[in-house]
Amino acid sequence: MQMRKAVRARVHKFDATGETSAGPDSLAGEEPLEMQLDGQQYTVTMRTPGNDVELIAGYLLSEAVVTAMDDIEEINFSAGIAPDGTRNYNVARVRLRPGVWSPESAPPRNVYTSSSCGICGTAAADAVTKTSAFPLIPASCHLEDDEEYEFPQLISAARIGQLPDRLRQTQEIFDKTGGVHAAALFAVGEDPGAEPELLIAREDVGRHNAVDKVIGWAMTNHEKGLPLRSTVLQVSARASFELVQKCAMAGIPMMSAVSAPSAMAVDYGRGVGVTVIGFNRKGRFNAYSYPERVA
Repeated sequence: MQMRKAVRARVHKFDATGETSAGPDSLAGEEPLEMQLDGQQYTVTMRTPGNDVELIAGYLLSEAVVTAMDDIEEINFSAGIAPDGTRNYNVARVRLRPGVWSPESAPPRNVYTSSSCGICGTAAADAVTKTSAFPLIPASCHLEDDEEYEFPQLISAARIGQLPDRLRQTQEIFDKTGGVHAAALFAVGEDPGAEPELLIAREDVGRHNAVDKVIGWAMTNHEKGLPLRSTVLQVSARASFELVQKCAMAGIPMMSAVSAPSAMAVDYGRGVGVTVIGFNRKGRFNAYSYPERVA
C-alpha cells in the first residue's frame, strides 16, 4: 500500500533555454474507492490509497450516516480485485449496526466524488448541509439560565501561527510528489500559550479525504473519542464549506487553513460555532468567525 501512495514515473524535463533531460519522478497515487453500505452501493470516491478504514469512518460521520465507530460493525475489502487477480482494496463492503442507516434516510450519491470536491454527487441542495450529533457552543454565549458560558478552549495567536509549519513537517508524500493535501489534528490544553500536541496527520490527493482520515483516526484511536472539542484542525488547503462542516460534524471548534476561506464556509462557521481561520502564513492569519477563541 505504501508504494501506491507515491507511484514512480519517468518524466521528461524542459526549460526555457531548450535544454531537456529525462529521469525518474514520483506521482501522488489516486485510485477509486467504492463504498457499499449493507449490500448497496453508496458512493465512489477518488483517494490516495492508505488509511482507508479511517477514510470510510470519517466520511460516513461527515455524511451523518454514523455518529461513532460502534455504528460500524465491519469493513470488508475482500471484493476489491485488480484485473490481474490481486487484491487492490478498492471496494469496501461496510456493514452497519442494525437501524443505523437506510437508503430512505440517507440516499446514495448519484455520481462519484472526485478528489477535488467533497460534496460532488449530492442529490439535492438541501442535502449538502448536515446536522451534527456534536453541536458546538460558540466561544461566548448565554445559556437558558442566563449564566455566561465561556468556551473552555483558548489558544494563543503565536501557537496558531506555528501550526502550518508543524503540519508541513509531516508531509512525507508531498515531499516525494508535490501533489497531495494534508490535515493535522492538534490537542489544546488549559494553557493557551502551551504548544498544542500533534495527535495525527494524514495526506491525500483530496483535501476532504485528508480531513476524513484524521477524523476517522480519532473515531478509532483517540482516547476520548468524539466530540473533539479541545482540538484545532490545520489544513494545507483553502477553508472550503465542506471542510468546515466536517469540523462541525466531529465537534472540532477551530479550523485553520493556509489559504482563503469561501463566503459559505465563513457563514456556516458562524452559524454552527466553528472558528474559521484563513491565510495562516508566516505567523499571521485572519479569524473570520469566533475570534474569542484566540488568546
